[in-house]
Amino acid sequence: MKQVVQNYKSGELSVLDVPVPGCKPGGVLVRTAYSLISTGTELMKVSEAGMSMLGKARSRPDQVAKVMQSVATNGVPATYRKVMGKLDSYTPLGYSLCGVVEQVGAGIDDVKVGDLVACAGNEHALHAELNWVPKNLYAPVPDGLAPRHAAFGTVGSIAMQGVRQGESRLGEVALVVGLGLIGQLVAQLLTASGVRVVGADPDPARCELAERLGAAACGDPASAAVEAAVAELTGGHGVDQVYLAAGGSSNQPVELAARLCRDRGRVVDIGKCRLDLPWNAYYEKELDVRFSRSYGPGRYDPGYELEGRDYPIGYVRWTERRNLACFLDLLARGRVDVEPLVSHIADFDDAVATYQSLKDGDLKAVAVLFRYAGPAEDTAEAVAPVVTVPAVKRRSGSVSTPARSATAPVRLAFVGAGNYATSMLLPHLTQRAGVELSTVVTTTALSAANAQRKFGFAEATTDLDAVLGDKSIDAVFVVTRHSSHAELTRKALLAGKAVFVEKPLALTEDDLADVLAAVEESGNDRLQVGFNRRFAPLLQEAKKRFGARTGPASLRYLVNAGRLQHGSWYLQQGTEGSRFAGEGGHFIDTASWLLDADPVSVYAVATTGNEVGSDMQIVLRYPDGSTATISYVTTGAAGFPKETLDLVADGKVLRLDDFVRASLFVDGGAGRRRWVSSRLPKARDKGQSAELAAFIKAVRTGGPMPVPLESLVTTTSATLAVQAGLAGGAPVTLARTR
Repeated sequence: MKQVVQNYKSGELSVLDVPVPGCKPGGVLVRTAYSLISTGTELMKVSEAGMSMLGKARSRPDQVAKVMQSVATNGVPATYRKVMGKLDSYTPLGYSLCGVVEQVGAGIDDVKVGDLVACAGNEHALHAELNWVPKNLYAPVPDGLAPRHAAFGTVGSIAMQGVRQGESRLGEVALVVGLGLIGQLVAQLLTASGVRVVGADPDPARCELAERLGAAACGDPASAAVEAAVAELTGGHGVDQVYLAAGGSSNQPVELAARLCRDRGRVVDIGKCRLDLPWNAYYEKELDVRFSRSYGPGRYDPGYELEGRDYPIGYVRWTERRNLACFLDLLARGRVDVEPLVSHIADFDDAVATYQSLKDGDLKAVAVLFRYAGPAEDTAEAVAPVVTVPAVKRRSGSVSTPARSATAPVRLAFVGAGNYATSMLLPHLTQRAGVELSTVVTTTALSAANAQRKFGFAEATTDLDAVLGDKSIDAVFVVTRHSSHAELTRKALLAGKAVFVEKPLALTEDDLADVLAAVEESGNDRLQVGFNRRFAPLLQEAKKRFGARTGPASLRYLVNAGRLQHGSWYLQQGTEGSRFAGEGGHFIDTASWLLDADPVSVYAVATTGNEVGSDMQIVLRYPDGSTATISYVTTGAAGFPKETLDLVADGKVLRLDDFVRASLFVDGGAGRRRWVSSRLPKARDKGQSAELAAFIKAVRTGGPMPVPLESLVTTTSATLAVQAGLAGGAPVTLARTR
């Protein structure tokens, strides 16, 4: 296997081939998926190795003292040989990773082969393809947490132990000095605990990042901004705690702590900075100076770390392993967000060049990850690398189109009569000849009665089974909460009805499979999902003018979705799915229709770990090499159009502005030509009327449904793949079954 090592004497960094470690009892053998470079601790070690012997001695006076003691005991020649032998040897780097359990040692029963774990320890969580990790230095990764995020577990534990040492309380104010990797995590943990945070760092980019992730105010410690922010937030009393997360030889951090801390406040040293305490300042305020020992209780105790002897929880609540598990849980629940901290992801084979770029300052980074190739990468990303697009199977010899009179009106039943049904669907249907609104079904009698009165339904009921058993009803509209769509669609298909279901068709792969099982069982494939945008007249005309493509296309779709109002049922992710799962199919379907193909892979990334309120970028890849990028944002200006779209290919650019204006730019032999929609519609027409007309025509004539069922299924699978991609942190292949 390969491992990153350094010769401390020469400073040389290498990726060496070394033997695979054995899987000893009391631990597990882990194949690394991602390992994290500590841009503070590791770079300090790398820099020290590049110093002269005198420079090394000056940087490590503690080691010099040991050498002098050895000289006194063993003499100069023996000490020299011992020191040179130690210096001129390879030492490992790394102490924080995430990987897959490849082998389980005797005595381990809490994980199994194939499980994803986060690992800690500068002897056990190294930048290496395989590591043996004892029980108390790993923790299982919660479901849905991306491996690259779980690789932050150790540094997160260091930050968490520092916060615990500060004994912060709800409503307090804290100062974090140094906004590198540890400082950023300390600030987020304090914010999540209800503490207001002021940050101090000379780097404006790091200050801006900390503020974006929740800090109340940040600034250069040499400026007046930090002191002013502390005075404003504390009423002039000073902060309750100061967390020293800075490194270097300057004494400025401890002096700043004394100046801005309140009387009898706490100063916690997490980083390795100079601690020449100004006696008068610390004495007069009676400041409580504390040290944070790495990941937590158990650190440096061989009985705990190597032999697996845990401390009783009644006596030691938070140990190394419990801190690690706690931090992973916070990541999984979106209370801490490490994605914005990732400045660079490098392939493990490029480790030496990456360290050199960091050392030289060419790579400015808060956090850098190594990504490992081979089976470990494949297994680790198997959190959700593939979403299966189920095959559409129809019962052999079945008749999918029910017989009906061509002159009889199409009789419709509505299941649900909420805002969308009453504002965007029923007004179009009441004006359409040859349509009879037969029955409306709701869960409450009053809402059914209101819909009957307003739109002229013949009957109103709360009895769904009676409607599905009524053979005179030709089609059923499912316009209910998202969580019920798949089950109601399944029942209506089995009852032999044509079905129009509003998006989404399904919220899970199992729900989608149940719908298709109903198609196969009944032979009824008369299904339409409410993807209306492809029917919009303006977009239809624009696509026609764009014409056929000869090469791959690039499509950009900006959806300025806006923030949800408090109390919106879209926020009920546990039951109704995410917001994008609910409406994202609209935009995927539109892109696929414009590109005349179904996607083959999906890549998604969000600005935060929690999808509610997140801005997301979704990249769809198509068989001919075309790509569609959907920017789904909730933080934009309300006055900006909700939907704008650009399609670029073959020297042509199609532009759609919120379904009120379209334009086409063409470069050709006759020069440049431009088409702009000749007139603005009186109102945005997103295609609902035309979609309903196409559905009613298909039901009346028995002709094909407006959108092939295979396309509806792929769009639904692609929408589900977005959530899988956010969790797995990698492109998701849409694998089609046969």
